[in-house]
Amino acid sequence: MEFQKRANDALNVNGNTVNGRTSDINITTHGSDWYWAVCALMIVATMVFIGLGFRKPRTHRIFHYITASITMVAAIAYFSMASNLGFTPIQVQYRRSDPKVSGVFREIFYVRYIDWVITTPLLLLDLLLTAGMPWPSILFVILVDEVMIVTGLAGALVVSSYKWGYFAFGCAALAYIVYQLGWESRKHANHLGTDIGRVFLMCGSLTTFLWILYPIAWGICEGGNLIAPDSEAAFYGVLDVLAKPVFGALLLFGHRNIDPSRLGLRIRDYDEDPAVTGGSKGHEKGHTGNGVDGAHNGHSNGHNAATNDVPATTV
Repeated sequence: MEFQKRANDALNVNGNTVNGRTSDINITTHGSDWYWAVCALMIVATMVFIGLGFRKPRTHRIFHYITASITMVAAIAYFSMASNLGFTPIQVQYRRSDPKVSGVFREIFYVRYIDWVITTPLLLLDLLLTAGMPWPSILFVILVDEVMIVTGLAGALVVSSYKWGYFAFGCAALAYIVYQLGWESRKHANHLGTDIGRVFLMCGSLTTFLWILYPIAWGICEGGNLIAPDSEAAFYGVLDVLAKPVFGALLLFGHRNIDPSRLGLRIRDYDEDPAVTGGSKGHEKGHTGNGVDGAHNGHSNGHNAATNDVPATTV
C-alpha cells in the first residue's frame, strides 16, 4: 500500500475574509502546519497529565486537573489557529516595506487571547497554590492577570497609536505579577519547606522569564507589524509550549511527593466516613469545651467565694 501525505488545505477552505474585510498579512501553510504540531503536542500533554492524575488518590489530583485544563484549552485554541479561524483583519499602524508584512490588514488571532484569559489564571493558580498563598492574594493576582490579557487584546484590535496605552497598562499588570512571583510567593513557598520552595523556584522562575518575553512578541507582531505571521506563530508557539506542557511536566514532577495538605489544601473524598471525621472533631470540641467551661466555672466560684469573704474580713 502506498500512503500519500494529505495536504493542509485549511487556508483554502476557510480563507482570509471576515465580515467582508480581507487580511493581506496572513499565515502561510508553514504557519498552519506549525500550529497543527503545537495543537497535537497540547493534546498529548493533556492526556499524559490526566493519566498521571489517575495514578494518584482523588484527593491528590488538584494540580493534575489544573495543569491538564491548561493544555486542553490551549489545544482548542491552536486547532482554531491552525484551521485559520478565530481571527479578524485589523489595519496596521505601521506600513512596512518588507513583502511579508507590506500589506494593510493583518490577521489578529483573538482566539489566542481567549486561550490566555482562561489558561494564565490557571497557571497562576498552580503556582500560588504551590506557594500556599492566602486566597485574597490569589484572587487579586488573578484579577490583575485578567487585566493584563484584556488590555493586550484591546491594544491588538486598536488601529491608532492608542494601542500602546493599552500595552502600557498590560506591562504594569505584568510587573505586579512578576513581583508577586519573585518575592511574596517565593517567601511563602520557602516557609512551607525546602522541597516546596524548590518546586516553586523552578516553575516560578520559568514562568517569570517566559512571561516577560510575551510583551516583546506582542510589540513586534500585533503592535509593530515587524515580523510575518509565520514568525509570529513560531514565537508565540515556542513560548506556549515552554509555558504550558513543559511547565506542567516540571510542576507535576516536583509535586510527586508533596501532600496537598501541606499547602493548606484539605480535600475530602466522597468515600471518607464523615462520622469518623465529624465525631473526632466533635469529641475534641466537646473535650475542649468541657475543660474550658470547668475551668471558667471553677474560677467563677472561687472568685465569688473570695468576694463573699472579703466583706466579712473587712467588717
